[in-house]
Amino acid sequence: MKRVLLAGGGTAGHTSPLLATADALLRRHPGLEIVCLGTPRGLENTVIPAAGYRLELVSPVPLSRTVNADLFRTPARLRTAVNEAVAVLDRVRPDVVVGFGGYVSVPAYLAARKRRLPLVVHEGNALPGIANKLGARFTHHVATSFPGTDLPHAVLTGLPIRRMIATLDRAALRAEARAFFGLDPDRPTLLVTGGSQGALRINTSVAAGAAVLAAAGVQVLHVIGPRSELGDSDFPAFPPPAGTAPYVVQRYVDRMDLAYAAADLVVCRSGSNTVTEVAGVGLPAVFVPLPIGNGEQALNARPVVDAGGGLLVADPAFTPEWVRDTLAGLVTDVDRRDAMGRAAAGVIPLDADELLADLIETAAGERR
Repeated sequence: MKRVLLAGGGTAGHTSPLLATADALLRRHPGLEIVCLGTPRGLENTVIPAAGYRLELVSPVPLSRTVNADLFRTPARLRTAVNEAVAVLDRVRPDVVVGFGGYVSVPAYLAARKRRLPLVVHEGNALPGIANKLGARFTHHVATSFPGTDLPHAVLTGLPIRRMIATLDRAALRAEARAFFGLDPDRPTLLVTGGSQGALRINTSVAAGAAVLAAAGVQVLHVIGPRSELGDSDFPAFPPPAGTAPYVVQRYVDRMDLAYAAADLVVCRSGSNTVTEVAGVGLPAVFVPLPIGNGEQALNARPVVDAGGGLLVADPAFTPEWVRDTLAGLVTDVDRRDAMGRAAAGVIPLDADELLADLIETAAGERR
């Protein structure tokens, strides 16, 4: 195997597993040429070049879910994007094409089929998207992140995540992590995060319950998101008065390994990356799924919740009253926290990058 093309973009849900897989392939094959395929609109334009990988672009083909003028333009746009993807394949001459879903994967899948190239499809969510439903029809090499995902030929690999998370020893890093964020080394610690963009419901409800959390002795590391609508005045002052629990607010954290290590419990959304990371490192969670889309976030969290590793709270139900009545007691219940952490760690595989690399090597071998 000399060259691989990885297609995925738009959001972190596609680019993060793509990059983790690229790193795994490069560890195995140091001379491997890895080319990534994206569109001009997505996060891939920043994160893929920053990671040191070559990025090729094709035109985006958003799929309208309603009957409108945009829907009737889709066939022409798709033909253009497929032709662009074929041109990329002809330049790169990959041994295998790997798709992670999203807008860019449809033209990649069709181009790979046109050039009779081996194809691997990875689905990040429990509920597969349109692109991967199509791609799975063209190959026997289909990987899923969660059990029970309805795709033909699917094998469960898990979701490839960053090695700094997959190899994290939370207990060993706890003291360093709490010092890094200015937290008390001994208090029960709640991590709150709504993902890369923040989550208004989570932010406002936890902030409103801050006094009850502090009275219970719970300190908070609250990652509100770079675009949060809340300002500093919406949160308890930091540093706190002597004798009270710290409440540390960050707009963005680039050392999530330390954030996970500092925490005893996390409140978070349930995107595929988040569920995989927090469950994989054995961190008990309260999952508050994003209340839009096809319900895939609730499905992502379901295996962890069913195993006893987390709670699932609907976005409208995650109120200041829920925080005051339930959350403070959960964070301070050591036995329950520990049991949830053990249950969570047994659900999600952390070697998905290696398992997916195995599948890619098998598919590439078919061409030879």
